Amino acid sequence: MTHNNGPDCRLCADSRTRMPGSQPSSVFELITTIVITAGSVALFLYWFRYTCMLVLSAHTAHDYAGSLVEAKGLRFAIVQAQLATNVNDDLHNLYSALDRDYAILRALLETKEADAVQDRMLGLYYQTLRACYAISIAVSPSAARRALDEMATVIGYFANVAGEAAAAA
Repeated sequence: MTHNNGPDCRLCADSRTRMPGSQPSSVFELITTIVITAGSVALFLYWFRYTCMLVLSAHTAHDYAGSLVEAKGLRFAIVQAQLATNVNDDLHNLYSALDRDYAILRALLETKEADAVQDRMLGLYYQTLRACYAISIAVSPSAARRALDEMATVIGYFANVAGEAAAAA
């Protein structure tokens, strides 16, 4: 049986009265795509943060950061201690101290052959925490303090890696 494209055909009449792109299936597909994409992004961000936290929670047998803290004048340990006391410190000064430490450590680690993926992930995580701090400082000082604390933890990791590389050299 062949399809009759005449003026009495209901299928043809329905398709002539609909606007292009307004088919119910295309709206459903759009919503489904948005939900799947948003879910995928959320799961990726969760995985990324969890992986970074897992790397940061691993401890080495020897703390190599101590000698580097003294030699280079790093302040991340002092910043962490100040953040732990819950004293209303000038968060911007603490942020500046952490950024200075990060710049020093990144310069030291540029010459070191490292686990590039792990170090790049933590570098990206640090940059993400910087953005979180910048956003949250005006809205929620407690969230800004948490971001600073995590930034100090990342710097502590990099200090340990740099100290270990210096000890091995």
